Amino acid sequence: MMRAMFSGVSGSKAHQVRMDVIGNNIANINTIGFKASRVTFHEVLCQTIKNGAAPVPGGRGGVNPMQVGLGTGVRSIDTFQTQGNLEPTDLPTDLAIEGAGFFVVSDGEKQYFTRDGAFKLDAASTLVNPSTGYRVQGWVADAAGRIDTTRPIQDIRIPLGEKMLAKATANVKLRGNLDAGAVGNGAVSVPAEVFDSLGNAHDVKITFTKTSNSTPPPDYIANSWDLAIEIDGSAVIPTPSSLTFDTNGQITPGSITATFTFDPGGGAAPGQKITLDFSTLTQYNTSSGSVVSMASQDGFPPGSLEDFSIADNGLITGIYTNGQHQPLGQIVLANFANPAGLERIGSNMYRSSDNSGAPLIGMATTEARGKIVEGSLEMSNVDLAREFTDMIITQRGFQANSRIITTADEMLQDLLTLKR
Repeated sequence: MMRAMFSGVSGSKAHQVRMDVIGNNIANINTIGFKASRVTFHEVLCQTIKNGAAPVPGGRGGVNPMQVGLGTGVRSIDTFQTQGNLEPTDLPTDLAIEGAGFFVVSDGEKQYFTRDGAFKLDAASTLVNPSTGYRVQGWVADAAGRIDTTRPIQDIRIPLGEKMLAKATANVKLRGNLDAGAVGNGAVSVPAEVFDSLGNAHDVKITFTKTSNSTPPPDYIANSWDLAIEIDGSAVIPTPSSLTFDTNGQITPGSITATFTFDPGGGAAPGQKITLDFSTLTQYNTSSGSVVSMASQDGFPPGSLEDFSIADNGLITGIYTNGQHQPLGQIVLANFANPAGLERIGSNMYRSSDNSGAPLIGMATTEARGKIVEGSLEMSNVDLAREFTDMIITQRGFQANSRIITTADEMLQDLLTLKR
């Protein structure tokens, strides 16, 4: 009877722990990035009343052991690391992970891990968890927008309003076709815009004219074009001053680039050198004639950071008022050999444990890490129907174990009244 009573006590305690876990799951039904837990039981001890015996050849058969169990206990409290539903929020600092992985945050000394991507920018323009102030970690781009993924991770900053300095144009690329069958000099002019070191714009006119000899009437030379350049209405001399094409309509190696130098004035750096890239120009006979345009140039005026976007691999791209886009940094994700082994520390945070393994930190979408979804949050993965079903089962289990205790108590009472 005493064994039965203590078994009932152990069963009641175990079911109480299970109810605690179920209650916590239900309480966090709307917690961002929350992962539900479950409780499993195991038999604690057994008392052997009689040992088993092997069969004797020609004699008695075998006898099974006689054992009485002494109750149950909590075997494990497991965390379900399954994907929660994603809820769009349209806030650019709200991030969700679709797949495996955790955001890495830091308090300045230690690293922690979370699936809660409801981040905000603080007064220092650092991306943080607003409830704890822990800073989101990643790789930071240098002044030129280059990201070195071999360097240690650090705090991610998105400095809205930060200025971008002007950049003087050094390269201009043209594209199109010069008409091989052009009548006369076949002249075609291409407008372009370049910038000096102060960000001032300058108008450039690039003119291609079929090369001719000096004997009137002029005899135009096939596959050869003279190059003339004007900037802000003043002529400058390019080097070389002509370009040629081969018999297949492709530009010859000596004509792929040309350079010119000018003085912008107005306090800008003098002697600005610009290289023209003609590598994609062709010379074919077409019905549309010569069609040439500027493909790109690498200068720009000053600007300030007004917006940003975050790609699925965590790359943060700044959008500036001067139309430029430049990487600011890249958010990293951490994965673990055993994510269920992480230790919860509150505030939707985890820290690594001996059984979780060391964090495998790297770029999202690589090495089994999930992708980052901008403007969304991961909801709790709690299944409410399952939790209520488990609650009913747990309640009945607790009641049954309580009945064991009261029944054992009644039996002891009957034993005590035998003398009367």
